[in-house]
Amino acid sequence: MRVVEFDRLTARELESWHVLRAGNPRLDSPYFHPAFTAAVHAEGPAVRVAIAEDVPGVVTGLLPVHVNGSGVRPVGWPAADFQAPVQTADSRFPVERLLPALRARTFSFDHLLGRAEFEPWIETQRPSPYLDVTGGLDGYLGRASRSGKDNMGQARRRSAKAVREHGSLVFTADCSDPVLLDEVIRLKRDQYRATGARDYFADPARVALLHRLLRTREDSFGGVLSTVHIGGQLLAAHFGLRDGPVLHWWFPVYEPRFSRLAPGWILLREIVQAAADLGVRRVDLGRGEDEYKRRAMTGQVLVCQGEVSTGGLHRLVRRVSRQAVTAAKTSPVAPQLRALRRRFR
Repeated sequence: MRVVEFDRLTARELESWHVLRAGNPRLDSPYFHPAFTAAVHAEGPAVRVAIAEDVPGVVTGLLPVHVNGSGVRPVGWPAADFQAPVQTADSRFPVERLLPALRARTFSFDHLLGRAEFEPWIETQRPSPYLDVTGGLDGYLGRASRSGKDNMGQARRRSAKAVREHGSLVFTADCSDPVLLDEVIRLKRDQYRATGARDYFADPARVALLHRLLRTREDSFGGVLSTVHIGGQLLAAHFGLRDGPVLHWWFPVYEPRFSRLAPGWILLREIVQAAADLGVRRVDLGRGEDEYKRRAMTGQVLVCQGEVSTGGLHRLVRRVSRQAVTAAKTSPVAPQLRALRRRFR
């Protein structure tokens, strides 16, 4: 294994990236396209790529990461909803060589697509829901749960109500306006403040990343901004990533004054309805406990959390800490603990 800065990858190594990814259907998420890594590297923090070779010059796997002191994280952390080495489905990534090659002590992951070679370091697994939208709205409704069908029906009725009360509804599937993207980011930051969540966009580099992704059009990859306006006012919007038939649901927002209309469901219904014309067959919702994801999903994959480390004691401490956090989340006082955390933030 050897390690290079992303922008020093050769044309042959980038070609290997595409070939290996094409040979593994599990890597069809836009997070595994090299253009996503290129955008992250351009806006910082820097990306280094661990390259595995069976023999010199024959690439068998690539893992883009961020190195911060003795700790390593997957590319795009903390907002990368899928993580994994880029390699064929039947090959093995040499995990045991990763930390020595990077001169690091830990590799922490939280959305890893499970692979046998990482099993010793996996601590928990959680579902990452998706929508199979092949055939657009009709196709989705044929596969959706009763809850999903009911919510889509309610979204249709609320759309009609919104039109009656506020004027015409306009859906734009792929908007390139950077001013609208800034509005999405503002609404998202307001949401973070209201819920006590950590503000992802407090780092200006992450704002710059979304703008770069909005401008990116490489092969079938790019950032996608979708909006719903009602009577000329923004009702809801979403910024995500697309690669070919896969759209990743990343930063959805809505205008709070329209909350009684369930604008998020109106937006999701518009995207599902347009899916066939757009060539989208799957919408990945990402890991999360949001109620709408459970209701809307047609299926799910498991993503893993854990940490590769050089010492057994370190793994033991992490396991005990994880168990304590899990116990706190499931205890009767969990709501009070969450409220206290929001107050401190």
